Amino acid sequence: MATALVTGASAGIGKTFATELASRGHDLVVVARNTQRLEELKAELERRHNVAVEVLPADLSERLDVQLVADRLADPARPIDLLVNNAGYGLKKSFLQNDIRDEEELLAVLVRSVVVLSHAAATAMRERGHGAIINVSSVAGFLASGTYSAAKSYVTVFSESLAGELKGSGVTVTALCPGFTRTEFHDRAGIKGQGAPDFMWLQADSLVKECLDDVDKGKVVSIPGAQYKLIAGALRVLPRPIVRTGKLVRRHRPK
Repeated sequence: MATALVTGASAGIGKTFATELASRGHDLVVVARNTQRLEELKAELERRHNVAVEVLPADLSERLDVQLVADRLADPARPIDLLVNNAGYGLKKSFLQNDIRDEEELLAVLVRSVVVLSHAAATAMRERGHGAIINVSSVAGFLASGTYSAAKSYVTVFSESLAGELKGSGVTVTALCPGFTRTEFHDRAGIKGQGAPDFMWLQADSLVKECLDDVDKGKVVSIPGAQYKLIAGALRVLPRPIVRTGKLVRRHRPK
């Protein structure tokens, strides 16, 4: 039976990944800061899907905690077949309005942890000749709008690069680039998505299923939803001065 490790598994897209994978018969290692939520998720998934769920509390802004998860990924006695690097959050204010320590912590979670955990997982998976990594990025990575956008751009390009390095090894890498998704993400960041019409919102369960289908197909970049496929395609060809205005996302940032 395959085992998946999901970071940020206590809520939102991460919890949806954990639930969907459990329904497909995967054992799980669930990672997040909130131990109580993880224990509740463990009980629910083991009861409903008859799978084994391991709880691994970790704060991925802390180096020692990231290393703890990396060590679990590298453990040859308990192989991980699928890594979902999902943990993340956004900041309400713009870059210059934020405390630089908050910006650094954001990058530690969105970028550093993805790099460290991908390295540990890819090394172990390549030795076994099979495995998959999903790095949850964002359509925001095609924009130019603050540190979050820049971090997600890094995640997408990093995933593409790692996928090329692993070509032919039996290990795949997929960058998932969703747009607005109905989870608690925006509430936690203080971003309500005012002005975003209903058709722009994705459902977490649908995008997770679409992403897993894309992983099975070997796709390197997964963009769920026809509307976001169109937007991402347009952003790739629009002149950068237009993309840099930030008008495409600034209307949804709270005042």
